[in-house]
Amino acid sequence: MTSPTAPSNPGRDPNALVELQHVTCGYGERVILRDVDLVVPRGSVLALMGTSGGGKTTVLRLIGRQLEPMSGKVLFDGTDLATLGRDGLYAARRRMGMLFQFGALFTDLSVFDNVAFPLREHSGLGEAIIRDLVLMKLNAVGLRGARDLMPSEVSGGMARRVALARAIALDPELMLYDEPFAGLDPISMGVAARLIRELNRALGITSIVVSHDVDETFSIADQVVFIANGGVVAQGTPAEMRASEDPLVRQFVDAQADGPVRFHYPAASANEDFQVGSS
Repeated sequence: MTSPTAPSNPGRDPNALVELQHVTCGYGERVILRDVDLVVPRGSVLALMGTSGGGKTTVLRLIGRQLEPMSGKVLFDGTDLATLGRDGLYAARRRMGMLFQFGALFTDLSVFDNVAFPLREHSGLGEAIIRDLVLMKLNAVGLRGARDLMPSEVSGGMARRVALARAIALDPELMLYDEPFAGLDPISMGVAARLIRELNRALGITSIVVSHDVDETFSIADQVVFIANGGVVAQGTPAEMRASEDPLVRQFVDAQADGPVRFHYPAASANEDFQVGSS
């Protein structure tokens, strides 16, 4: 697919497929991310990790332009997404694949038709070619033999793989994964992690993975970015993150119940709330 013409931008990284430059954004008046800079190199698997509600999925929404920044720029292949009209935005989105949490399959379509859906909607290809492409994508995730099943007839792990086959149907340059390991058993989790890494290599794509699962995510990521308190608090290779002495990273990696992220939500003192000693 032909990429949009990138405007002259001498400050950008030529190896970056995605960049956030001084991005501040939120919902209404509530700011979630403040002055965030982020670079996603081409061909890499970048993991976004951190506390719940810290802004990881917000980054995915910015990249898909479901959300626009209050300030700063979100660049895709050098193009500021905010400058694109409807046709340009749709063209950019067709270069992205999205694996939603829990798959989000169409329940009234078969496995085959779920994967065929984006091809029928966007490719203009004939049914014979679409059939071959769908079977190739299903074969890549190990489910060619399940093509005639309905979503209700497959397990949770298989449904996630069907959704992955659908997400790569249009051969995207960028894959976005929102909690791809959530709710999976250890075997399915390992299969999903291996597929993410192998597809990234085999298809030459770039991947951004939002996840809370430390072991599986660290096993496939080239870079890990921890987001908390409205910004990037740490980033580096998985090995560097395991060796980090940053208190928040240590709390997350070691699954500590208390630390910079407190167990108790801020509240008045117990004496005040329970009126201890009052008549």
